[in-house]
Amino acid sequence: MDDPSKKLVVMGDRVLVTPEKGEERTSVGLYLPPTAVDRQAVQSGRITAVGPGTAMADPTTLDEEPWRIPPSGTRFVPMQAKVDDFAIFFRKAAVEITFEGSNYLVVPQAAILVLIRSGDPLTDP
Repeated sequence: MDDPSKKLVVMGDRVLVTPEKGEERTSVGLYLPPTAVDRQAVQSGRITAVGPGTAMADPTTLDEEPWRIPPSGTRFVPMQAKVDDFAIFFRKAAVEITFEGSNYLVVPQAAILVLIRSGDPLTDP
């Protein structure tokens, strides 16, 4: 049933994250049960896909009647997160999904605390 044409499309201001496996051991070598790892407030993972951003209304549409507005393309507030960034985010805001045997998390951009990006931060937006 694996259809190679199927893919996940992320909507709005959300990102698709491949979760990093939780730490099973403390720095001194004690093993943590899964319930202790699940209670942590933050989680991290690699961003696999990003949505287009938050849709914006065209500023010219605010002054005209709806029937006089010419059709135009949708504009979006751009996303700060990019594919291959490493994200640290609030665990409670994430929604876990499974797609073709792989586990992912869908996280709103507002829940992301920190992005770790490789490359030069001065030249990479």
